[in-house]
Amino acid sequence: MMSLVERTGWDRRGIEKARALRNRYGPDPLPFSVRGHRYALVLEPEDAHRVLSETPETFTPATPEKRGALAQFQPHGLLISDSGERAARRSLAEDVLDTPQPLHRMAEPLTATVREEARRLLAGSERTGRLTWDDFNAAWWRTVRRIVLGDAARDDETLTAQLQRLRAAANWSVLSPRRKELRTAFLRRVRSYVETAAAPGSQGETGGLASLVARTPAAEGVDPAGQIPHWLFAYDAAGMATMRALALLATHPEQATAAREEARAHDLAGPRELPYLRGCALESVRLWPTTPLILRESNQETTWRGGTVPAHTTFALYTPYLHRGEPAKSYGDSFAPHLWTEETAHEARANPALLPFSSGAAGCPGENLVLLTTSTFLEELLSHHAYTLASHPELRPTAPVPATLDHFALRFRVHRDG
Repeated sequence: MMSLVERTGWDRRGIEKARALRNRYGPDPLPFSVRGHRYALVLEPEDAHRVLSETPETFTPATPEKRGALAQFQPHGLLISDSGERAARRSLAEDVLDTPQPLHRMAEPLTATVREEARRLLAGSERTGRLTWDDFNAAWWRTVRRIVLGDAARDDETLTAQLQRLRAAANWSVLSPRRKELRTAFLRRVRSYVETAAAPGSQGETGGLASLVARTPAAEGVDPAGQIPHWLFAYDAAGMATMRALALLATHPEQATAAREEARAHDLAGPRELPYLRGCALESVRLWPTTPLILRESNQETTWRGGTVPAHTTFALYTPYLHRGEPAKSYGDSFAPHLWTEETAHEARANPALLPFSSGAAGCPGENLVLLTTSTFLEELLSHHAYTLASHPELRPTAPVPATLDHFALRFRVHRDG
């Protein structure tokens, strides 16, 4: 499907269509209906900001679409929780994930894990002279399982396969029945790692985030272990962003030089914030949003410039348009990691059109942890190696960055460099 979308230019046409709709109908949320359900396409950055900043009071993230999809593998997940459960589950997630901190309290063992797995990946790439998505993805999931569930989960490919099968069912949630037996087996496997981390004498540093879940007090009904599937799900998207960022750096020499200088400037023994490499990861998500549609359902009638929109309307934020169209025209189709560095990060964060990790009370609580992971992985990849992109010849510094990049097809030639 990704290959088909890339070949047909579907995302580029979607951006142009959204631009045409705004030019024709104006900036107000554009109403439409699908099978009797009301939707409104958000076309103005300030309106996107309003929808996200008034979540969950006016706009709930627990839309019917999300409930149908996410319940396949995270029935007690934060995004589909009722208002009475959401606050307590959000509190636990922010506590375990250290939401406001650029360096997680377990940053030292977590970044050591990232570097160890990245080095093992590179050892194989040095032997073959290449790096493919399949190579990277296997190493990425070993890293993620260790970070989230602990070292004991490193080789638990069964768990990842179960999650992928449940996610495939989630993609067809309207037509697909609940895979209850598979979901039960998957969740039992997740809970077993939390239970192991909670056992007397367990080693917290090797138990990953599961060890923090086991030690964090939670109110009744929170289901702490039941929050973990979403973190695994989110890390899958982070892997896509990391590989796409590497593709950008392999084809943009100026940015690659800055990234390599940052990667080589630090003692690799300890965790670092790595602002430029974080910016590369953020640009990857801006240019190719891993969540193309952010959905919120209004729980009351809302008033806009041109009138009112009924309650129980699902507001759709089409992030490829917001990130590349008129709302972000000064960045558009260019690869600009400097937008997110210390000097200019405030400007980028203040632009309501740029939503790489969503925003507001339902924004991603793991943003800093994900960026720590992706930037550290990129740091290790770039410290002593250079890359030539052997796929996607349209990625060039003199050309607009394409609106779709099929990460499954990415291939690199790998060269030892210093």
